[in-house]
Amino acid sequence: MKKLVLLIVLLLAAVPAFAGDVYVKIKAHADAMAVMGQSTPASDDVTEQWFSATKGAQNGKATGFIVDLDKQMAYMIIHADKSYVELPMPIDLVKILPPEAQAMAAMVQMSATVADTTETKEVGGFACTGYDATISVMGMPMKLRIWASMAVPGDLATFAAKLMPAFLQGTMRLNEASVAEFAKIKGFQIATELTGDVMGAKIRTTTEAVEIVEKAAPAGIYEPPAGYTKKATLSLQDLQRR
Repeated sequence: MKKLVLLIVLLLAAVPAFAGDVYVKIKAHADAMAVMGQSTPASDDVTEQWFSATKGAQNGKATGFIVDLDKQMAYMIIHADKSYVELPMPIDLVKILPPEAQAMAAMVQMSATVADTTETKEVGGFACTGYDATISVMGMPMKLRIWASMAVPGDLATFAAKLMPAFLQGTMRLNEASVAEFAKIKGFQIATELTGDVMGAKIRTTTEAVEIVEKAAPAGIYEPPAGYTKKATLSLQDLQRR
């Protein structure tokens, strides 16, 4: 039960950064952690993101995520079993969780505050401003340091500002006041660090954009992959693969 709560928290606390056709390559790292005596090794992943004025696609080793503002639809892609789940917007991930997890996830309430640190530094060649977010998950605080930049190619910053309110409100179950907090972040998120202690498990994950370039997106990149099967909900195995 405790491990299931942690899996739900990790899913709901994921904050992918969506941003015109622009390609973004991101390195992600998660520290090792222990839950109920079971150890999970550290992991590294590289995700590729593609963005147009109204669409975004993110693809990693285990999962992918697509947002189509024209259709008001999002898609979570699961590579292991070549499947995907549709999420009508506004996004609510609880509705696509496995039945045994939905009731528990509905009780996972999150709130957030964001502060501009006025700190600046260069990250990956981009002039960034630092922001500190505090995310409360059922009374358990997590800290999120964000380095964001307005000096990015194409419409990255514009697209992020358009999409993130709906994305945050759905995936993180944030109220309108908390969504407004994230609107304080100006620009595209170049790097993040999330830390916290949830259910006794110490969490630390980092992301950093290592390549951002304007170029034509591959055909079909903003749609579920050919040959993948639509399913109604995720499985517990899908949550464990994240």
